[in-house]
Amino acid sequence: MDGIDVAILSSDGATVSAIGPARTYAYSDADRAAIRDAMKDAAGHAPVAEPPPAFDGLSRLLAERHAAAVRNFMADEGIDPAEVDLVGFHGQTIRHAPDLKLTWQIGDGAHLARILNLPVVADFRRADVLAGGEGAPLAPLYHAARLRTSGLGADHWPAAVVNIGGVGNVTWVAGPGEDDGILAFDTGPGNALIDDWVRAHHAGDCDRDGRLARGGHAVRARIARWLELPYFGRTPPKSLDRDEFRDCTVGDLSLADGAATLTAFTAATIAAAVRHMPAPPGKVFICGGGRHNPALMRLIGEELGQEVAPVEDLGWRGDSLEAEAFAYLAVRSLYGLPLSLPTTTGVAAPMHGGRLFRP
Repeated sequence: MDGIDVAILSSDGATVSAIGPARTYAYSDADRAAIRDAMKDAAGHAPVAEPPPAFDGLSRLLAERHAAAVRNFMADEGIDPAEVDLVGFHGQTIRHAPDLKLTWQIGDGAHLARILNLPVVADFRRADVLAGGEGAPLAPLYHAARLRTSGLGADHWPAAVVNIGGVGNVTWVAGPGEDDGILAFDTGPGNALIDDWVRAHHAGDCDRDGRLARGGHAVRARIARWLELPYFGRTPPKSLDRDEFRDCTVGDLSLADGAATLTAFTAATIAAAVRHMPAPPGKVFICGGGRHNPALMRLIGEELGQEVAPVEDLGWRGDSLEAEAFAYLAVRSLYGLPLSLPTTTGVAAPMHGGRLFRP
């Protein structure tokens, strides 16, 4: 809910031939509040395939916000709209419950296509969920495409990319060849629990630079108890809703100790994910907002027993990777290529997805 990430790239749906600029346009406080309210409301609605009409107004508003971001981006970067062939539009997830065969991303793709006068691919996850998949994570095919052309040495394979957003997820890639295997799944909480804890204390929107965590003491017994939750024993692929771990509370702790405990929990879940991998990764790269938290990065390295690196060490842009991924997936959707695999979402067979909206 920070804002709208916009990135541009050139791709044939298999490889990425060029990566252009990227920018982020922040949501207003009012927009963030509206999205949070929608998430709360969504949890109380009956499980149906599509978001109920109650969210249509916000869905149109988000399309308009994204249209403004795209237009500002093209103006800021001097990009001629005629050079753009396609827009990938993920929208805002307000509910994700693959066990109920639903995943709700709001954002009116048809409205966005009309405003921008460009083809838009949206609704990336639903087909996978309806086919029995988890619907997430979807960035792994992009991670794999980029890793395979990154020039990693033999001692770095298999390699893993860990994305730490609200939820954490990992992409494990066996090797640099197209036939080398991929495994992907959500690892557990990412930044969500930490951010919500800090926000509840009116101490900001996040633990900036991990200052609170570094000043506190983690309650290890509590973390050990949380790691016994059924999710961590499930065989991947598997995925989570942002609020899945809302019962992992630290309300009896000080602000700093609570931040330290939740930060250590996120690090421990990432380390615990390794036991589900076919082989331990030779190198682990971190993307998402969590890589900006030095306390979290240090703890992940300690838990894994190896140094972890931000994806910038690969020459990637960690803050724009998700936007790039959905540009890439939009091209794959246009060409009828799979967006997910049995080893990335648990779907029975490689799955196409996305809906094309023409202006």
